Amino acid sequence: MFQDNPLLAQLKQQIQENLPKKEGTIKATEKGFGFLEVDSTTSFFIPPAYMKKCMHGDKVIAIIRTENEREVAEPQELVEQSLNRFIGRIKMFKGKLNVAPDHPQLKKMSLKAKVKKGLKSDDFAEGDWVVAHLVRHPLKDENGFFVEISEKITDANDKIAPWWVTLAENDLPNSEPAGIEHWEIKDDADLQRIDMTHVPFVTIDGESTKDMDDALYAKKNAAGDFELTIAIADPTAYITPDDEMDKVARERGFTIYLPGRNIPMLPRDLADELCSLIEGEIRPALCCTVTVSKDGVIGDDIRFFAANIKSHARLAYDNVSDWLENGVSEKWQPSEEIATIVRDLYDFSLARAQWREEHAVVFPDRPDYRFELSEDNDVIAIHADSRRSANRLVEESMITANICAGRTLQAHFGTGVFNCHSGFKAEKLADAVELVNPDGTLPFTSESLATLQGFAALRRWLCQQESTYLDNRIRKFQTYSEVSNQPLPHYAMGLDIYATWTSPIRKYGDMINHRMLKALILNKEPVQKPDDTVGDELALHRKHHKIAERNVADWLYARTLADEPAKETRFHGEIFDINRAGMRVRLLENGAAAFIPGALIVDNKDRIECNGDAGTISIDKELVYKLGDVLEVVLTEVNQENRSLVARPTAVFAELPVAEAIQGE
Repeated sequence: MFQDNPLLAQLKQQIQENLPKKEGTIKATEKGFGFLEVDSTTSFFIPPAYMKKCMHGDKVIAIIRTENEREVAEPQELVEQSLNRFIGRIKMFKGKLNVAPDHPQLKKMSLKAKVKKGLKSDDFAEGDWVVAHLVRHPLKDENGFFVEISEKITDANDKIAPWWVTLAENDLPNSEPAGIEHWEIKDDADLQRIDMTHVPFVTIDGESTKDMDDALYAKKNAAGDFELTIAIADPTAYITPDDEMDKVARERGFTIYLPGRNIPMLPRDLADELCSLIEGEIRPALCCTVTVSKDGVIGDDIRFFAANIKSHARLAYDNVSDWLENGVSEKWQPSEEIATIVRDLYDFSLARAQWREEHAVVFPDRPDYRFELSEDNDVIAIHADSRRSANRLVEESMITANICAGRTLQAHFGTGVFNCHSGFKAEKLADAVELVNPDGTLPFTSESLATLQGFAALRRWLCQQESTYLDNRIRKFQTYSEVSNQPLPHYAMGLDIYATWTSPIRKYGDMINHRMLKALILNKEPVQKPDDTVGDELALHRKHHKIAERNVADWLYARTLADEPAKETRFHGEIFDINRAGMRVRLLENGAAAFIPGALIVDNKDRIECNGDAGTISIDKELVYKLGDVLEVVLTEVNQENRSLVARPTAVFAELPVAEAIQGE
């Protein structure tokens, strides 16, 4: 009788118009209901029937009404949908294509789908990974959710899925750029390359490295100072700013490094062969010479020049480190000439490291975690690689080279591609001082910490503390590093200038700096200068690459550690984050991140307080854990679908008095 009654519909509309409205973000739950989160303190319950109109992450405007004596939100208007382009898996429902988004809060959704023109539905099977686009939303179309499949990534059980899916998710390429049949040197006609093939340069890299982009030579003079020469592979000899390959390199920004494999910025025949500084092969290079005093001070005699060089020895990090640290290496016995060069390079690195420890910032040593894969992409082992003598030798050489480039570009052009860091966020300076200097006894003030020298002094002081608690806390007050075309300081490194040019095979910004340094050599205007957008482009590339690297690693950790809960294997976990729900730890044995919920720390939620702002966890009002602490844990759950790990401490606070539990660790 009342169906399609226009008066009833008008009355309903008037009632809704008079109800209060709130804008917020949808938070879904596994039980079908959800919440409209208006801000950090205000949320409204959304019943399951209303949740069918929206999905987790949608920004909506909802009317707020009272139902069964409870305020509830009914989404009415879509402000911004959470899904546009997304990754999902095929679900077949009564023979029809559906897609389940690859998202922890959306995996249980099954969205009706079609394939885009040019694809065939028969080519898709249950579980296949796809790229899809949400083309219809219930808050805009009463016919409900609908998606279009634009690409198949890989089959359901393909072991390469962690890489291909992650790259697709971040819209990154999964293969090298296409090369050309014949590469030609395209140097400026006035560029004269010095013949330095007689100089015994050495390369030091990982044993499997193919794109060797730096070669080193050092000689200690009679005064004990070091005459250092850094030779860098020169892809700009083959690629001009007008070449199509330059556009490809800019679009990629960097070589993508993922666990077990990399996706090069440049074609491999250029990066791994023509430009790579292969032992015994003559290669075009951009070089820098500089004198570094025995006290580690970089001299003013910085000189850049183009050359043809030849590596006289292809060395590996571990072999060189064994020789430096133990006086012998089972796999490598250097000639007298190469031994002298390596020893001088090592002594140079010690002098520079000492200078940086006293005047700049040296980061604490942490292992790099490396996945070893089989040919069919199974994880054979996870290695914790420490930074050893040879790694530090190369690192100090590259830092010195990049300081030289920064000074040169600043002095001659006032622009370039600079890595910079501005220290603390201005609004967090007072908080930083309150944290490290609450009683005013230390020389750290808001004014001093706003300067490069004051910030570096604080970083050095933090490195000397027995606990990393303050270091972990204060990092939240810092800005992020940036890439700029302005010569700005790098507070995090404690350096007044820093411009990388040492990895042009792998970084587009380094290619720009090469071209500018060549212009200096030629005394001409640069053929390319960094525009105002390149810094933001490179920063965005770097962000997506880091996300991809972390996501692939999480996937591989879930695969590799799946059996550990049953084995009750004990690990050491370092706390790196605390929030109101619990804490996150990094497993020191393999680098995996695991979440420890408060309920697995103590079985009574009234006894525990997880304070994210202070970075502490208290039980029965007593401090038990803080950021930076290392505790013994066991994994309790490995969720391969969500690629997540859950752990618990081995100390059981539910059964022991707190003091005994802490002592038991």
